[in-house]
Amino acid sequence: MHPRSFVPKGAASFRVDYDGPPKDIYFLLLPKLTMLAFSAAVEPLRIANQVTGKELYRWFLMSEDGAPVACSNGIEINTGMGLEDLPRGSFAFVCAGTEPAASASPKALAWIRRQYAHGSRFGGICTGAFALAQTGILQAQRFTLHWENQPAFTEHFPELEPSANLYEIDGGLMTCGGGNAATDMILEMIETDHGKDLAVIVSDMCIHFRSNNREALQKSAYSVALSSRNQHLITAMQYMHDTIEEPVEVGAVAEHAGISRRQLERLFQRYVGTSPVQFYIDLRVGRALALLNETNMTVAEISAATGFSSATQLSIRFKKRYGQSPASFRKSWAEQKT
Repeated sequence: MHPRSFVPKGAASFRVDYDGPPKDIYFLLLPKLTMLAFSAAVEPLRIANQVTGKELYRWFLMSEDGAPVACSNGIEINTGMGLEDLPRGSFAFVCAGTEPAASASPKALAWIRRQYAHGSRFGGICTGAFALAQTGILQAQRFTLHWENQPAFTEHFPELEPSANLYEIDGGLMTCGGGNAATDMILEMIETDHGKDLAVIVSDMCIHFRSNNREALQKSAYSVALSSRNQHLITAMQYMHDTIEEPVEVGAVAEHAGISRRQLERLFQRYVGTSPVQFYIDLRVGRALALLNETNMTVAEISAATGFSSATQLSIRFKKRYGQSPASFRKSWAEQKT
């Protein structure tokens, strides 16, 4: 069997003055990982090698038993490497996706703890922060994960607070919110290792508009407001998000945003197509859906965590939006997974 080549051929070329050893990066693929986030992390490494004609990076894929891993879209990725001990000082990304609270097995978590204790550093891609939190690796560092999964994460780990940023690099810890945020994170690593010019070339090869700002916010329910550039609307939406557990009157939201209630209602109708009251309710019901999917909280606990006075009130709103009660939704979801 011929040794694997990490330097593919390409037309573009860029010279870097580096003749040292390659940086090895390990990717632990957990079941139902998101393929987009994983490939968005690997491809910049491949392109950096391709345009320089040098083995700047090597990447190795791992799974619990070395078998293929099915992504959240059903496509399987071959790994060929099980949970082997890594060379001291190695860097490994935990790649996760949907149902992140249950994706890492006890065996995988024990392996992460052991490698970390022996000097390996870890990062998280998409929802990989769940496994890092479960192992106790996340402490006082800045970190993030996909915005969709942050509500469930904070319920599981109330002492840990993820940021809303695209990605975070804090010392030896690298995490991102998934999707193309993984590319931005890896581009910063390439820039640190080999300079800004190479990072620009790799970004262009990816046809990727680089944010150049790790503090850029992840897209979420506020994308419409952000694109509108209306600060009053952005402030109002953020305030609603921050007060999900203890909702306030819409008049108080408008006051916080520095405008009248009538002005706030006009802004929501113009840019969002609904009233601020309905948006607020939908925001809370959406949070309830996330908690039903990704936690074992009871419906009563979820109703309290989303600002509803009772489980009955939540059920009425939930059924109106999703066509079934929270209990029925959880039951049908559990049956789909078996």
